[in-house]
Amino acid sequence: MKSFDFVAIGDTTIDAFIRIKEASVNCDINRENCQICFGFANKIPYESVTIVPAVGNSANAAVAAARLGLKSAFVGNIGADQNGEDCISAFQANNVYTDFIKAHEDKKTNCHYVLWYEDERTILIKHEEFNYAMPDIGLPKWVYLSSLGENSLPFHFEIAAYIKNHPEINLAFQPGTFQMKFGLEKLAEIYKLTKVFICNIQEAQRILNTDVKIPLELMKMMRTKGPKIIVITDGPRGAYAYDEEFAWFMPPYPDPKPPFERTGAGDAFSSTFVAALAMNKSMEEALMMAPINSMSVVQKIGAQEGLLTLPEIEKYLQQAPEDYKPKKIN
Repeated sequence: MKSFDFVAIGDTTIDAFIRIKEASVNCDINRENCQICFGFANKIPYESVTIVPAVGNSANAAVAAARLGLKSAFVGNIGADQNGEDCISAFQANNVYTDFIKAHEDKKTNCHYVLWYEDERTILIKHEEFNYAMPDIGLPKWVYLSSLGENSLPFHFEIAAYIKNHPEINLAFQPGTFQMKFGLEKLAEIYKLTKVFICNIQEAQRILNTDVKIPLELMKMMRTKGPKIIVITDGPRGAYAYDEEFAWFMPPYPDPKPPFERTGAGDAFSSTFVAALAMNKSMEEALMMAPINSMSVVQKIGAQEGLLTLPEIEKYLQQAPEDYKPKKIN
């Protein structure tokens, strides 16, 4: 058994990026509820299709950690098909350990369709119902848990039991769609065992069932559910972190040019923050590293092409504006 720094648990998928030419976006006055619209019962031109294997919240995190020099592994499920083989090859090309990935003869590898219009995307998702099981992953420094399928609730109990039996493992939790649907009560043990919890403002409101929008108040509310460190992102406006003793606001790293495609920006931030802690970086250092990977990812297609190495992030830090630093907030 290898000794891992970072083991990511979640679903992986093939993403097909379909670049749309003719569409419109309709939003409310605050641009919080938007809809992308096409002509109904019509032929809609598209510009291109780009296939990206071995992606998904946790898969992106595993690749980000490996790119930063950590010993990284992925726990997940694929179908015994060509898409599954392509996912394995992509992980291995990124130095991610793949022996914890199970191929199922009677299942298809997940495939998502990304409708890419301007610099934003709408993702059509479908999770296969895999028979999830927790492998023996040894004693990694960090376990990173994110998006799993609708039938994965019992698997979360297995993960919680593994972490409880190995308290030296740090757990990071970035909830996906179905994990938010499960709710706080069903995943109470996961929240209690979590060292770092990361989501965006809208997700925090949904999980906590609140209309509160102030990030510091949301972080304090989430802290009562168990996580030791709370990070809440606010898209291109920056991010917030709270560890009960201190709270910080971290501005975004300046974009060198307008974002090209935003898929994976949140995953890049979350995984880089956790990977920095796995490198024994401080909270402030982790907060400074994370936005750089987000900035880089949105300049490329997909969630992984723009992920940086540690020397590349350090170079950006050396070139950062003077005001690019965490600011303590009350």
